[in-house]
Amino acid sequence: MHHTGGSGWQITMDTSGPMMIALYVRDAAGLDGAGRPALSHAAPKVHHADHAHLTAEVGGLSALKTEWEAWWEQLLKAHPQMSPELSPPEFGAFGNSPALQRVLQAHFGSALTWVRERRSEYAELEAERVASGSDQLLDDMVDDRLMEVGRSSRDFNLTIIELPLNEQRAWYLEPDKIIMSHDLMSQPELFRSYVQPVVEMLV
Repeated sequence: MHHTGGSGWQITMDTSGPMMIALYVRDAAGLDGAGRPALSHAAPKVHHADHAHLTAEVGGLSALKTEWEAWWEQLLKAHPQMSPELSPPEFGAFGNSPALQRVLQAHFGSALTWVRERRSEYAELEAERVASGSDQLLDDMVDDRLMEVGRSSRDFNLTIIELPLNEQRAWYLEPDKIIMSHDLMSQPELFRSYVQPVVEMLV
């Protein structure tokens, strides 16, 4: 986690295990374009499996998509807390989402392994940023904006959620969240093009 701030403002950058599990489930089930915002595929690619046999009795793929989207919305709202609770093997919190519950039961082990690997990659990435000083980019953006406007910053909290996505871009969620590919910061100009307009608006 990278945390930066000044008088009345703070920006937090981190990843999210529950959201990564949700992305894994989305891609494994072939729910392309599900959820708002419609994020690109996870990277590295998650193997797609046919879930018709698992979900046929509980509404099929359309029910799975609806249930997944409701879960995703909940994860975004609750972040950084985890809600609902992911408790294998029953996943009792998903009792009202039977299609999703079955898919979670089928894939949770492989999803967890995939997420652990992504988490260790993310930790390496954060260490590299600190070593190279690129983690200062956010502070610089805020400082530049403050010099421009010639006053102290308005109060704001901005949360940047970094996820392993195969498209290098960011998605702004009003009023105070950005989801972005965890590779984006390695391209400072591209990173700036997505994040600076949001910082300018908040500051």
